[in-house]
Amino acid sequence: MKARLRKLFYDLKDSFWLVPAAMVLAGILGALGLVAVDRAGIISDEVLNGSWLYNGGGAGARTLLGAVAATTIGVAGTVFSITIAALSLAAAQMGPRLLRNFTRDRGNQVTLGAFLGTFSYALMVLRSVRTVEEGQFVPHASLTFAIMLAIVCVGTLVYFVGHMATRINVDTVIELVGGDMRAAMQRLTSEEPQASPPPDQFWRNGQNVTDSRRGYLQQLDFGGLADWAAAHDTAIRLLVRPGDYIFPGAPIAVIVRPVDGAAEAIRKASALGSHRASSADLESAVRQLVEVAVRALSPGINDPHTAIGVLDRLGSALCDLAPVYLLSGVVLRAERPALVVPVVQYDALTDSMFHMIRQNARANPHVLIRLLDVLIAVLSCEQDQARIETLQRHAELVMGDAKRNVATPDDLDDVARHYESFMTMRRHGVLGVIGALDS
Repeated sequence: MKARLRKLFYDLKDSFWLVPAAMVLAGILGALGLVAVDRAGIISDEVLNGSWLYNGGGAGARTLLGAVAATTIGVAGTVFSITIAALSLAAAQMGPRLLRNFTRDRGNQVTLGAFLGTFSYALMVLRSVRTVEEGQFVPHASLTFAIMLAIVCVGTLVYFVGHMATRINVDTVIELVGGDMRAAMQRLTSEEPQASPPPDQFWRNGQNVTDSRRGYLQQLDFGGLADWAAAHDTAIRLLVRPGDYIFPGAPIAVIVRPVDGAAEAIRKASALGSHRASSADLESAVRQLVEVAVRALSPGINDPHTAIGVLDRLGSALCDLAPVYLLSGVVLRAERPALVVPVVQYDALTDSMFHMIRQNARANPHVLIRLLDVLIAVLSCEQDQARIETLQRHAELVMGDAKRNVATPDDLDDVARHYESFMTMRRHGVLGVIGALDS
């Protein structure tokens, strides 16, 4: 249940319609409330006849409200059209999986909501206006507030134009996706060493648990499922992790001692969806960044500077990872493993970060050199020997691709010089590499 509630929360958080719908509702309720204040006669005649409130007649009030309603709904259509155009541009140049960063953008949602909310407010106030022939009623406070909302909409439109011009900038998109990656990394790491998974013999006599559902595993209630396993004196090893696709009828877990209701417990502790969610899947956020770099390196776009910007963010994330531990996926209860979930390992994470970029930039010495520089920076932060071996493996892959694909000898020498700086960093540390890149 917690997993489904968490999925609902993230779905609502990322939805495009929630904020505009809330602002439309606020406009309707605000109109009803202010009209009620006008009907109650709370506002004194001195204030009504002053220069701060609208003090015209019924015909002028209807004209004013009609103009506000017509213009705001018209501009709302323009705003929607600009948003669709921006989405099309982003999908073509940076990949369709990045559209979620535009649809969940609060600036776009608030802008559309401001115009739709003002439109709804003007309509609700307009229905209460009466001329002299109809038994005159002019809601002065409500009309004054409508004028204020119209002025706010003008400012919102100016903000929206500047906001969209910034949002479609590729550097801004890279920073936004990089923020998602850092947030996912914070959730999936720990400052304390993690318990090691039990050996394979522990599961040798286990029984498979299948699942009839299909879709991507988006959320998992680790604690709830571990509590269930401990309460039934068993242990569960999931065969999938958040971000993996669940195939109907395929085994989803192994349980040490068969217990009735295990499949139902797993279903209740998990939530599936039609797409991968980066909130619980670190590799998903990494792949979004990598997709930007790969598209930038394609012959149709040929923008290596964007790929370099992506490499900088990936290197920064690995430097953040240096002093912490990736979660092992082992959940203990009473010092015993109750749940084991497969998790991303450092090797697989770096492969997701660098393989596709290196493969698409194999003949581009500028990008290969920057990749080596990023590996050198990460190496300077890292102390774990296993991780250092992983970084060296990627440096050797870069050098191997350069030897096979970089045709110009001078360019190949530049790549080789940076590779030697990496090896010098590993052998002698930062002091040993000073001046090597400038020599």
